[in-house]
Amino acid sequence: MSSAAPAQGQAATTPETHVPVLSATIVARYPHDRTAFTEGLLWHDGALYESTGQERQSDVRRVSLADGKVLAKARIDPAQFGEGLALWKDQFISLTWHDGIAHRWDVRTLKPKGQNRYTGEGWGLTSDGVSLLQSDGSPAIIFRDPLTLAERKRVAVTIDGRPLRDINELEYVHGALLANVWHTGFLVRIDPKTGKVGAVIDLRPLVAEIAATDPEAVLNGIAWDAKADRLFVTGKYWPTLFEIQIASAPQ
Repeated sequence: MSSAAPAQGQAATTPETHVPVLSATIVARYPHDRTAFTEGLLWHDGALYESTGQERQSDVRRVSLADGKVLAKARIDPAQFGEGLALWKDQFISLTWHDGIAHRWDVRTLKPKGQNRYTGEGWGLTSDGVSLLQSDGSPAIIFRDPLTLAERKRVAVTIDGRPLRDINELEYVHGALLANVWHTGFLVRIDPKTGKVGAVIDLRPLVAEIAATDPEAVLNGIAWDAKADRLFVTGKYWPTLFEIQIASAPQ
């Protein structure tokens, strides 16, 4: 998420967990902007949308899947650090890390459509069609009103009964939350009703393929094409976006 030293979460030692650890198959590789500090990623209407971080560099952009080119871009205030991104009806909503400001953008034009205030840090963001679901680095998922950003409830995230912190980018897929765990090569699949991690997805082979030398060039960014049931992942400063297929849990 940020560039500070990470606190260690349980997912760093996930092979020791009793939760199923699943592998993933790479279906395809696509170019990705290696200068993008990826914070949020989603698929909508035939294109990828991405929010990027770092002060003076943060933006929300429409991206071509085939060649990774930026088709349109909306810049965030240079003093702000952009974070997670979600779709709500005809708007995108993007968070900021420390500013407590959520920006709204027109889906078609990416022109600003207003702001909302919220308390605490902004990390990842997605929607289940009823609420916005947000992470903030703590072992919790925050459910927010999509119109006001007011907090509705919190659900504690646990793995083997232990709190799991450093939940970052989020994507709502088939009724579950997929989440990056910051500074690890793992995704987790979370039941949004209970907060329990039901599976860990090992994406360390993708991390190894990228072989990034920057310690902040971590796995981050999950997008789901619901119509075609395609799942995409990437990372901060990664030159590649991967389409993957997650293996089924053993019976």
